[in-house]
Order: sequence, then C-alpha cells, then structure tokens
Amino acid sequence: MADTQIIPEAALEVISPDGARRFVRVTQSPFLIGRGGETGNHLQLSDRRISRQCAAIVFEGGRFHLEDRGQRRGLFVNGKKIESRPLTAGDAITFGLDDSYQLFFRSSAGEEELPALLTRIERISSSDTSGGGLRKLNLLLEATSLLHSQLPLDSVLGSMVDHAVSITKADRGVLLMAEEGGALRVRLARRNGGSRLSPEGITPSQTALHMALEQRAAVITEDLAQATIDLQAAQSIVAQGLRSVVVIPLYAAIRRNGAESGVTPRHDTFLGVLYLDSRRPAAFSKLDRQILDALSLEAASILDNARLVERERERQRMEQEINIARDIQQALLPRNFPHHPHFAVTGCNFPCLAVGGDYFDVFPLGEERTAFLIADVSGKGLGAALLTTMLQGALCGMSLGTDPARVFNHLNRFLCEHAEVGRYATLFFAILDHEGNLEFINAGHPSPILIREGRAEAPFTEGSFPVGLIPEAEYFTARVKLEPNDTLVLFSDGVTEAMDPEDNMYGVPRLQEVLAGQQDAPLEQMQKAVLESVENFSRGARQADDLTLLLVRYRAAHALSDDQGVQSAAA
Repeated sequence: MADTQIIPEAALEVISPDGARRFVRVTQSPFLIGRGGETGNHLQLSDRRISRQCAAIVFEGGRFHLEDRGQRRGLFVNGKKIESRPLTAGDAITFGLDDSYQLFFRSSAGEEELPALLTRIERISSSDTSGGGLRKLNLLLEATSLLHSQLPLDSVLGSMVDHAVSITKADRGVLLMAEEGGALRVRLARRNGGSRLSPEGITPSQTALHMALEQRAAVITEDLAQATIDLQAAQSIVAQGLRSVVVIPLYAAIRRNGAESGVTPRHDTFLGVLYLDSRRPAAFSKLDRQILDALSLEAASILDNARLVERERERQRMEQEINIARDIQQALLPRNFPHHPHFAVTGCNFPCLAVGGDYFDVFPLGEERTAFLIADVSGKGLGAALLTTMLQGALCGMSLGTDPARVFNHLNRFLCEHAEVGRYATLFFAILDHEGNLEFINAGHPSPILIREGRAEAPFTEGSFPVGLIPEAEYFTARVKLEPNDTLVLFSDGVTEAMDPEDNMYGVPRLQEVLAGQQDAPLEQMQKAVLESVENFSRGARQADDLTLLLVRYRAAHALSDDQGVQSAAA
C-alpha cells in the first residue's frame, strides 16, 4: 500500500471584488477552485464569469502546482497566462478579469514549527550578550508572523508582546488596540518572563502615548529623569516609578502593486500601540532606530495579520452556516420531476449569492391537478432565503385542500403585520388539470411567456400586488384554457433585467424573440437557449439578481411526448 501523502500547510488569501479578505486553507490535493459547489469545489467563487470547473492546486513532487481546469478567460499567475506551473509563496492568481477575485498563495512549507522557533529565541535571549538585536528581531518576526497559525488571536498577540519584551529587556509590555472612534483599550499585558498582568491594573503613560500618536512615530525615552517636564511630571510615571518608556504606534501597512510599503501615509489604518516600560534607567539604550522602525512595521503587520486570521475564522463559521442554508434551500427545490401524463416540466435556479431569494416548486393537488409556482423575494442573501423557505412551506400546504386565494390573502396580511421583516415577494402560482384548465394568481410577478403556435406572448398581466407590500391587497384566482402543446415559461427578473457591460437591460422582447418558433423544441433545449442568450448578452458583466426559470408544457392526457418525464436538477 502506498504511503499517504502529507501536504505541507498552505493557504490562499482570497481578495473579493469588494476588497474583503479571507484565508482558505489548502488541505488536500487536488484542491478545486471554481464557481459554485456542485462540481465539488473546495474554494467557491461567486462570479458568473468564472467557470464552474476553473482551476486546481495539486501537490506533487514536493511542490504545489496550479493547473487551469477550464477557466474561459484564462488563468494567470503574476499577470502571465498559464496552463500549469509551480506555485511559490506570494504568487498572485487571477482569472482574466479586472474586477473579480484575486488569490495570493501562502505556504509555510520548509519553515520551522513555532515551538522550535520559540525555543531558539529563548536560547539566544539568555546566551547572546553581544547585542545581536537584528538577529533576535528577525527570529521574533519569523516566530510571531502567524499568518497560517490556527492559534487563537490572544495567543498570537501574547507571543508578539512576550518576545518584544524579551528583545527590548523591558519590565513589562502592553498592547493597546484601537476601537471605533480611535479610543485605546488595553487588550493584554505581560511581565518580563512571560507571566500575565491584569489589563485592569495597567496604567500606561497617557503623556507618552499622546506624544507618539501626535508624532505618528515611535517614542523612546532612555531616562525619564532627563526627559521633558511633561513626561517627568506625568502622574502615572511618578506613581509607578518608571525610568524608561518605549511607545510604538502601529499602523496597517498598505499594499502597493502587491508589495508592502515601508512608508506610513496619512490615511493608513491605525491599529493600536505597543507600549514597553522599565524602572531601570537606560534600559532601552541599545535599541537603535533601525530595530525600532523594523519592530514598528512588523509588529503592525503581525497584529493586522492576526486580526485577519480571526476575521477569517469568523467568516468560515458564517460560511459554514450559509452553506448549510444553501444546501437546505437547494434540497427543497424540485429535482427529479416525476412523469405526468398531461404535462412536462423542467426548471433551474442560479442564486446571485450562495443563497438566494428566488425559488420555484411543483407539487400535486390530487391525481389530476398539479400546482406550480415561481417566487422572487426582495433582496438577496440569508434574509431572502429564510423568507423563500417560509413561503414554500406555506404554499405547499395547499395540497391539503386550502383555497389558493385565501392562502395568499393570509400570507399578505401576515407579512404586512410583521413589517420589521422588511421584505416582500412577487409570485406567480398556477394549478393545471389534465383537461388544460389553468387557474392562476399573479402577485406582482412578471407575466409568464405563453408559446402557442410559434408565437411568444405575455398574457398573464391580470393580478395584484406582491405579498407583504400592501395590507389592503386582495388576491383572486383567474382562469384560462391551455391548448395541447402550449408552453409556459416562468422567469424571475434575473432573466429580463440582466445587464450587459454598457448597462443595457436584456428585456422581455429579447426573451420573446428567443422563444418564438420553439414550440416543438424539447424543454431542456428551450431552457438552454434562454440561458445561453442571457449569458451572451451580458458578456461577463456581473449580475445583481438571482436567475430562475420554470418551463411547463401542456399535453392532452392521451398524448405522448418526448418531453414527458424530463428531469432537471436545480442548479
């Protein structure tokens, strides 16, 4: 039996089009990247212009490799188009799109484990009497740059402060983090030797803090007895008998063309302050400006990275919950449509986000009557998904024999009475029997397209307001008679309101033009034609709405059709 391959720790820094960052660990080979999760992607990117099977990271021959698995616009590493190439730490991965995702490959392969590094630092701190400041500092930064660490944030920050204290030979170190509005709060405090101090009992010199923040630079005072009158007279300094103070303001370093800038511009994000003090005069006399500047820059980077890791963990927890919601939502959509002797049906759903506000359903109301519907809840995301699930459960209850108009009136009153929900829904609900009699309620939804004898029309304009919008709205059932081979195309506004790069709208006339003359085409072919038409029209422009289609073709009860038993998975 072959040995199990051990994959070194690696991660992808994922920068979304809106600038949000998160980290995703590469835990297996191949590690699949693409749009959506139905193809087994480990990293799912919500951009329709990215292919479902896009790329893969493979670990072989002791190295990570990136492979193009079908990205339509090409796969790029550091701006160069590739088919397959080895990855090194810091490589930038893009998808041939200026306003889409960026991935940065991060790998800790070959680095020492954290415990070993800390042991080395402790040995140097106790045995190296030659100054060795830069050497110690490099080890400190290597040990505490915990971008890939799975330790809690406080452990990361504690390690940073402990080793800052050790290298500077301070009596104690304090990390103050900036809150909203710029106020400083003591996050943690450590004594020389690694023991903890209670944050509540720490009183850093406010005078020294203000000086550092006003200057936007580190303040180092080797002997407070020779410092300015303001510092000498500071109450906290006198009360604590302090003789040496170092205050290092921490600012998030910005990225410029993928590189970190050592300059701190005026608009950098203020993260907090690293504060070190001692009761010994000249305790910090050997701290030259080079070490101090490096400590300031890298401590800020460590703090920023640690915060990003914490946010990523929170994001992962949220993503896990969203994935559960998505799986539930997709599981509730019809998948394998059963055989119906008098009609054929197919449908699809493409959420704009992981979960969406569109849904469709098909369910029996007896042996000879079948209900089908399409709904579009205002907004997107989890809130819209929750309401779609509630609506689906309520409307499916019609199978118990409740009058549809009464159900719609009740739903509308319920949602309007709970205005804090802040959402409403457009719906088209219909019941079709084996004789072709169609009863329908249109609650503010775009009229389905009726394809009859080669013509594509939108005749179902009669109806009322969306549910949950107008408390006084009344809903009623209208009736029409379908002829054999009539096809209904129900759609959400993600179809007709799709935009091209010039912000032109797809529109109902274009949809009718695609559908005209297709009365004999199989439903799946008709659905594919609509999806391809929308995609070709949008030319890769990002879309803001969920896209849903439901196609129903009536057949006389005795008729046979190639469309009977059509099965379609809700994407």
